[in-house]
Amino acid sequence: MSICRVFFSPGVNLWDQLLGLLSLVAVLVLGGPVAHAQTDPLFPDSVQFDADIPSPGEFLGREIGARHTRHEIGKTNELRSMIVGIVTAPEHHDNLDELRRQHLRLTDPSASVENPGDQLIVVQLGYGVHGDEPSSSEVAMLQAYHLAAGQGPAVQQYLQEGIFLIEPVLNPDGRDRHSHWVNMHRGSPPVADPLDREHNERWPSGRTNHYWFDLNRDWFPLAQIESRHRIDYYHQWRPNVVTDFHEMGTGSTYFFEPTEPVNSWNQLVPDRVYTELTNYFTENWAAALDGLRTPYFTKEIFDNSYPGYGSTYPNMQGGIGFVFEQASSRGHRQRSETRTVTFPYTIRNHLRNSLATVETAIEQKETFLEHQREFFVEALDRAEDFATDAYVFGHKQDTSRVRAFLDLLLQHEIEVYELGESYSAAGTTYEPGSAYVVPTEQPQYLMVRSMFEKVTSFPDSTFYDTSAWSAALSYGLPHAAVQDGSVPRGEPVSAVPNRSGLGTVADPAVAYLIDWGDYRAAEALQVLHEHDVTTKVAYEPFESATHGGTRSYPRGTIQVPVQPQTLSPDSLHRIVEHAEQQAELNIQAAPTSLSRDGIDLGSGNFEALDAPTPLMLVGEGVSAYEAGEVWHLLDTRVNLPIPKVEHSDFDRVDLPDYNTMVLVSGRYEFLGEEQIDALRRWIEAGGTLITIRGATEWAVEEGLVDDAAAHRRLDLRGGPRPHSPPRVRAHAGPIPGLPQPRHLPAAHGEPVQHGGPLHGRSAAERVRVGGKPGAHPRLRVASGG
Repeated sequence: MSICRVFFSPGVNLWDQLLGLLSLVAVLVLGGPVAHAQTDPLFPDSVQFDADIPSPGEFLGREIGARHTRHEIGKTNELRSMIVGIVTAPEHHDNLDELRRQHLRLTDPSASVENPGDQLIVVQLGYGVHGDEPSSSEVAMLQAYHLAAGQGPAVQQYLQEGIFLIEPVLNPDGRDRHSHWVNMHRGSPPVADPLDREHNERWPSGRTNHYWFDLNRDWFPLAQIESRHRIDYYHQWRPNVVTDFHEMGTGSTYFFEPTEPVNSWNQLVPDRVYTELTNYFTENWAAALDGLRTPYFTKEIFDNSYPGYGSTYPNMQGGIGFVFEQASSRGHRQRSETRTVTFPYTIRNHLRNSLATVETAIEQKETFLEHQREFFVEALDRAEDFATDAYVFGHKQDTSRVRAFLDLLLQHEIEVYELGESYSAAGTTYEPGSAYVVPTEQPQYLMVRSMFEKVTSFPDSTFYDTSAWSAALSYGLPHAAVQDGSVPRGEPVSAVPNRSGLGTVADPAVAYLIDWGDYRAAEALQVLHEHDVTTKVAYEPFESATHGGTRSYPRGTIQVPVQPQTLSPDSLHRIVEHAEQQAELNIQAAPTSLSRDGIDLGSGNFEALDAPTPLMLVGEGVSAYEAGEVWHLLDTRVNLPIPKVEHSDFDRVDLPDYNTMVLVSGRYEFLGEEQIDALRRWIEAGGTLITIRGATEWAVEEGLVDDAAAHRRLDLRGGPRPHSPPRVRAHAGPIPGLPQPRHLPAAHGEPVQHGGPLHGRSAAERVRVGGKPGAHPRLRVASGG
């Protein structure tokens, strides 16, 4: 019987590429001397295939594992396609949308659902979120081939009782980067020496996406476009089982769940997820690898606490996610201290556990469907017993930030309501139009708490990764927990509301005013700088009459004077309206320079701004994560291009051509005394040096800043005791994501995007670090550890 294949790819015709997803090989024959355990067939001997469907070898012209495959599957920053293949029985394809809607009723506590266990189970098989862990994406093809071409009653049962969503590469940009590297350096025969160039991919490596971001940490913050697309699709199905396949160090073995009991669990997720439900799979995974004599371990190292992994987000949605880790060949063949690991070996092990996952999901179909139904019904009961009835958040002056946070909540399908009337809590007054209410009694109860709660106690003091993730704190928004049910709730919000009045800046005017407190003010300023518009910054607060009414403006407010400009008033007005539309923030027009209070618009306390000409040093030894964060921020939030200069090219940099330099954490030994002296002279001449985390320590050590506040850091690196077990020793360093209260005073309120010197002010007046005068006029120090 030939199985029908249908693939999901919104708005993209990729049928030819999709055929490749199902074109897979059944048995791999390798040449050369390899240990017996690594030459076993990829599939069990009992598996048979439909001869009408081409094998991967026939389609690709090579065997799986002989070369790294280049998949094109989605819409990424580098315009690669993202696809998800759907495999199920032919009759289900004819009714797929109705089956999807029926499945989603399980997650709606208000819907009537009879016999949830009779529905089809939805299994999402995800592979390759880290581009330099390529074995799982090869497995995706083999898994799809098994479901589409496999013969026998077991496969027929899978297709009759399940819908399988196959995402072969979650990080196409990173995978292609890595595949190009290893294929470019592949020897014939392959070189197993770990020092070979093939096994030592250069900075920034293929692990991350285009902006050097770890997509496996992005299921919660949704900072990257791939994650936003993925979450949109995820909530169209809300699968019951989700896989997340990875690789780890070559010297390790294989890991599958459970993770460490209790200490590694997310405290909001029902315990049965980590015990009863996980244990159904564990025995089958163990049997699959025992049959191959593949060593493995469980209950160590990895954890389930942070809800933003591909293996943990499903736990917050009534499903269950699993992480798998295979010792990596990091290329085609690599020798460790104990053995030689080959690329086909890594593929085979992941494949066997992928097959075992499908088998177990079907065996326990009723259990997982009933769990999902119970999970969402139970969420309302738990919310009713929870002390907090709702959270209110908002910011009257920075509605752009409010809109960004609102968008995040809606992406996660969290119910949000307009604030019905003014409401005060904890000394803050929230106003309708700029504030919203998030009730806890809703299906996404766990996600609501994850977004707002400040967790300060943990069952263990060591973490695999992030230990804090309050999104409300990370967005810097005023918010409050409401525990008496008194917050006035308005209409439900289904989309981020459009901002009114954009592109209609009043005219005539003597100046235009931009409140720097708005999250998107920097983007508006960048538009003005692109058009060579003269701008100024306020060093004192003032109250001004505008066409929108009398408004108070703080230090840091941007003024765009109509005169002097090189542009005509009409041209300037059109550019200001364009800036308002692009940045989606309201720019006010002032009809007079005479302020109601504070400095007038012609005051010397407004100083001219230079357009920023930044650069950032990157390369080996520099944190790609932090550099990517800066790059992504300036690209996507400010639209400001920043040259990313290899530190080996530093001697080619003519420093006076730039007025701002960004240094992220890294080893800056490559900068010698002569280069550091040049950097010091550049700062003294008015250049702005922005340092982040480890780069701040380096700047202090090199004497680029001499301020006691810059030396004060909370030391979280106490280190483990000598008798601590390996897990504790490995994770007893700095804690990622630990929230710490910090106050970074503005330098007279001036925007960080300032470029160039501030003439007429002393160094002590131009920058304050930790509340005290800094040593240099343009150094920014921000260190949180």
